[in-house]
Amino acid sequence: MDPGLFALLIVAAIFAGWVDAVVGGGGLIQLPALLVAFPTAPPALMLGTNKMASVCGTTISAITYARKIKLEHRLLWPTVGLALLGSGAGAVAALAVSASALKPIIIAVLLAVLVLVIVRPQMGLEPQPKLRTPMRGAALMLAAGVGVAFYDGIIGPGTGIFLSIAFTTIIGFDYITAAAHTKVVNAATNIGGVTVFALQGNVWWVLGLTMGVGCMLGAWFGARTAMARGSGFVRVVLVAVVLALLARLSWDVWNTWNA
Repeated sequence: MDPGLFALLIVAAIFAGWVDAVVGGGGLIQLPALLVAFPTAPPALMLGTNKMASVCGTTISAITYARKIKLEHRLLWPTVGLALLGSGAGAVAALAVSASALKPIIIAVLLAVLVLVIVRPQMGLEPQPKLRTPMRGAALMLAAGVGVAFYDGIIGPGTGIFLSIAFTTIIGFDYITAAAHTKVVNAATNIGGVTVFALQGNVWWVLGLTMGVGCMLGAWFGARTAMARGSGFVRVVLVAVVLALLARLSWDVWNTWNA
């Protein structure tokens, strides 16, 4: 591999790890970097390699958050269990379902997320304990552990954003507490996805693990940055990443329609 190209992939992994730890959406940076670097490689191989690197980053950010933020274990671990299954099912479906067919739907969901964050500027800045009811807890488990996890297995970029919105809107976590729980669930979705890709032989192990080191560095710094700067900072990054993801997906859809 060209040393310059290799260095750029490591830089992309570090930045992706930082973004993913703060608000999610690191796949927006890392996966396109892999696809551009290896345009003739099978997409499934790039998806699996991206997952391998992401596992490293989300695991480190989850540990970093968990050392400072109290986790709601009775809510978290059932969601994690569902997420392992959901993401694995998504990874299996990735071989049969065209990602391009799903992108318009994802754009619509992201637009809804953007509108929600803008019209509710106080959302996620302060915790809302009154929302933590058993029914809402069950709704979160299904939304995050099944719906978002399946999406992560089949496509991936933006998973952390959807998880964060689920934790803030459904059970009223602030953005920092949501990030702590999101990273644990996201680590599970990545593990479920990469397991399926690995069993199919769709992981480039040396590259994935090497980029994983970059992800770990970025994730450690990103988690510490988010906790130091607070929920207001996370909200700003959230809006920026959603706009970037919308632009990226819209460009992909436009190119597909005009191909």
